[in-house]
Amino acid sequence: MKTAVFPGSFDPITTGHVELVKRAVPLFDRVVVAVGVNSQKSYLFDLEQRMEWLREVFAGDDRISVDSFEGLTAHYCKQIGARYLLRGLRNASDFDYEKTISQLNEIVGEGLETIFLISQPAYSHISSTIVREIIKGGGDARPFLPPQLELPPRYDTPA
Repeated sequence: MKTAVFPGSFDPITTGHVELVKRAVPLFDRVVVAVGVNSQKSYLFDLEQRMEWLREVFAGDDRISVDSFEGLTAHYCKQIGARYLLRGLRNASDFDYEKTISQLNEIVGEGLETIFLISQPAYSHISSTIVREIIKGGGDARPFLPPQLELPPRYDTPA
């Protein structure tokens, strides 16, 4: 079974993430959308909320599963028997960063192959970081989020 892991924080998941996963599904038997948990990082939305959103967004497609992991992505892939990592590229900066990570993952993951999909132009400007800033600033981030997220137009960040 050809399994690909699409790792990320998904804080929050964006329409760009969704589009990438849907384009990848025909290439693999299974795509695992995996939330990486880093205890050193602070998140806007807790893990349970992000996992719930991911399950809602990808409900109905049994080729897509949702999971979370701690530690190295390459070790997680080995643990679940995935030989492929899925990554999206929006621009040249993404490529430079992702190229280095993919080379390290190939070594640490003992042949783990990274598959890059270039973002469609309609999604290339969307990132979770920018969407978080819109939300924190009281803006309406709904155009960049899947409808399942159902955020109010103004999200008041926790104190």
